[in-house]
Amino acid sequence: MSEKTELATFAGGCFWCMVGPFEQEEGVHTIISGYTGGHTENPTYQEVCSDTTGHVEAVQIEFDPDKVTYDKLLEIFWRQIDPTDAGGQFNDRGESYGTAIFYHNESQQEQAEASKEKMQNEGPFKGRIVTPVRPAKTFYRAEEGHQEYHKKNSYHYNMYKRGSGRAGFIETHWGNA
Repeated sequence: MSEKTELATFAGGCFWCMVGPFEQEEGVHTIISGYTGGHTENPTYQEVCSDTTGHVEAVQIEFDPDKVTYDKLLEIFWRQIDPTDAGGQFNDRGESYGTAIFYHNESQQEQAEASKEKMQNEGPFKGRIVTPVRPAKTFYRAEEGHQEYHKKNSYHYNMYKRGSGRAGFIETHWGNA
């Protein structure tokens, strides 16, 4: 059994919707909802949502690269977002709901940039891909109520994912895969 793990950090709008797709992948050990990319230390949900901290809602994934590749995680990420929307994601508007790939090393940076270019050239999106590829910064764990929200509050989560437009967007662009 491999003891080697790496981190991957993705901002895809509301972090509630970003946990489930990754947890299904063999080799993913943990997924933490939190905040990153900004200038405020230990921000709260309310502070991040005020768009005054520079942080975005994100997930940080600890994974075994011998079981799941970073490229596979990138593929899962792209299928959860509208990478052409610079103003947020679906019904969630504002800086805190922006998308980003936060790389932890040079290899991740290269893979993320290549993946973004491929998505621009071959993906199903008509507009320009605006999701930035940025160096990872300090990641702050979100409040416990936001961790595994899709399991703790599955009814509300499913209504939110459908009502926000995310579920329909994914189905339109990627099918039910």
